[in-house]
Amino acid sequence: MVKRVLTIDDSKTIRDMLAFTLGRAGFEFVQAVDGQKGLEAARADGFDVIITDINMPVMDGITFIREARRLPHCKATPILVLTTETSDEKKAQARQAGATGWIVKPFDPAKLLAVIAKVSP
Repeated sequence: MVKRVLTIDDSKTIRDMLAFTLGRAGFEFVQAVDGQKGLEAARADGFDVIITDINMPVMDGITFIREARRLPHCKATPILVLTTETSDEKKAQARQAGATGWIVKPFDPAKLLAVIAKVSP
């Protein structure tokens, strides 16, 4: 069964890199440009993994994670943070909100796929 991934990032370059990486690896994916659009996608459908940025307009990634965790079908979905942020405070906020893991941009496609395989075998 093909795994479905929701990616949320306001950067077109990162969305394109994620699309290329996930598409080549055989994933189905949906992309959103901010946390609000990501939350709408998460409400409408289920995903095997969610990858979200932190700093975005409209709704940031921390708020998205908190809201997504309130959705019954997202309570156990792995949520990975993909961001340029490296502060321990932001990592702690993401963990407290319900993030599963943290990856710093720019990302290595092989490492990203390895993390996805680890959190969603």
